[in-house]
Amino acid sequence: MASPETAASEVPANSDLVFLPLGGAGEIGLNAYLYGIGPVDDRKWLLVDCGVSFAGEREPGIDIVLPDLDYLASERRNLLGIVLTHGHEDHYGALAHLWPELQAPVYCTPFTRHLLEGRLIEHGLKTQVPVHEIPVGGRFQIGPFDIELINMTHSIPEPMALAIRTPLGNLLHSGDWKLDETPVLGAPVDQARLQALGEEGCLALMCDSTNVLREGQSISETDVAKSLEAIISRAKYRVAVTTFASNLGRVIAIAKAADAAGRTVIAAGRSIWRMIDAGHEAGYMEGVPPILDIDAFDDLPRANVVCICTGSQGEPRAALSRIAQGTHNRIEFTKGDLVIFSSFNIPGNEKAVASVQNNLSRLGVEIITNNEKLVHSSGHPRRDELAMLYDWLKPKIVVPMHGEPRHLLAQANFAAQQAGAETLIAENGEMVRLAPDGPVIMDEAPSGRLHLDGKIIVPGVHGPANARRKLGYAGMVAVSLVCDKKGRLEDDPKLALFGLPQGEGEFDLEQIIIDAIERAIDAARGEKVELAEIIRRVIRREVDMAWGKKPTVQVFIHTV
Repeated sequence: MASPETAASEVPANSDLVFLPLGGAGEIGLNAYLYGIGPVDDRKWLLVDCGVSFAGEREPGIDIVLPDLDYLASERRNLLGIVLTHGHEDHYGALAHLWPELQAPVYCTPFTRHLLEGRLIEHGLKTQVPVHEIPVGGRFQIGPFDIELINMTHSIPEPMALAIRTPLGNLLHSGDWKLDETPVLGAPVDQARLQALGEEGCLALMCDSTNVLREGQSISETDVAKSLEAIISRAKYRVAVTTFASNLGRVIAIAKAADAAGRTVIAAGRSIWRMIDAGHEAGYMEGVPPILDIDAFDDLPRANVVCICTGSQGEPRAALSRIAQGTHNRIEFTKGDLVIFSSFNIPGNEKAVASVQNNLSRLGVEIITNNEKLVHSSGHPRRDELAMLYDWLKPKIVVPMHGEPRHLLAQANFAAQQAGAETLIAENGEMVRLAPDGPVIMDEAPSGRLHLDGKIIVPGVHGPANARRKLGYAGMVAVSLVCDKKGRLEDDPKLALFGLPQGEGEFDLEQIIIDAIERAIDAARGEKVELAEIIRRVIRREVDMAWGKKPTVQVFIHTV
């Protein structure tokens, strides 16, 4: 890749240095953070991360959720670049969808580039998006932003904190991180560079808040690897391990644990193979035992297989879900086999995970989770790690990010107490002036959510998911009427009821609706549009009185 431009820039005397989260502040996921420098009418912008979150029960039929970056699109002429901290979906997954609106060069490390380019190819953007590969620990200039990538540790290769030096002060954007002195993959946190930034002067730290409510220090990936090796070595029959596909270090640890137990490793799931392929491209798979495709499953003795599976969050189409239902076309688990959930439940996925575990239990499969054995460690910092980072950087200001409101508040209080820093809580759309005379919320910008609905990006709040949620709660009634020009019925009403119970007698909803239509027409005196609205309201009222719920009602009147 071509090297990025390195020409430094001066800024006007009336410039501000600002931080504007458009996703990821007040929530976990959907990360999109803006840094701006310059006067209010000509501010230069840097976007850090552009991620997704996954739809929940309140977003039926939606595939993924994207940050609404309309504000940034309106400022596109001043968007100098997009820097990705690492290759987790909640940090880069929206970029291929939203880049056409942004049209800015992208900067990332080699492993993240491999993942990103796969997505760009899927969207037909491979030749359009200028992607600059920056080495781990690299330093480069984007306009007035002097950016250094500082190696951290996390649950994916090459997680970077960004030291952002500007004429108005030095910042650290932590990205996702924890302090792991013995990672399975990659180097430990670059403590020396963090301390050097602290000595140079750190105006503000924008910091991951995910695990601030937990005391102590995160468990090392090496300790998890040792525990997995011990569990696999004692297993009697087949073993499956499900984990987050992006945790390549965990995948490698499982492969080595299987090899140490004299077992063969297979991988099931496209997302795991995508990470393995990226690991090969970036040079992380050297010395790792061979990982075979699922076609090898039938040829392996029952006591000689370890299967790394997608589906740790209960995803219905993932490999483990199909294994648990007995519908996988290659892999079968039976009584006495073992499944290890080397993961935690993302909030909202508990029911789906429990369903998979119950299906496995019906097969007689043994299950181990992190509640029983050490099989998972978070990739985010607990309080002792946060305190160490504060001590190294000595920031004057701490702005919590990457967390729900309770996490942001907890870190603000902890940073004020532990580091004596000024703190400020900003949620999505709140623009923080960091310098001069900061921190203070100086302005607001439009923010929100978009939904990827099939192949179409639609609004989040007032989009189709809102209507689907209402339909899922109380169903729908569709009414077609043929009336003369005076509003009198020319034929019997035609009804279609979706999701309403079939009752009898006084609870016969179809007859209740027909009676309501006739009464409404007899009582109505108005134009066609008014008549339709009167009928709609009467139907909802009468059904509510009989059933206790108000369905969505659509009335179509045809005049002859």
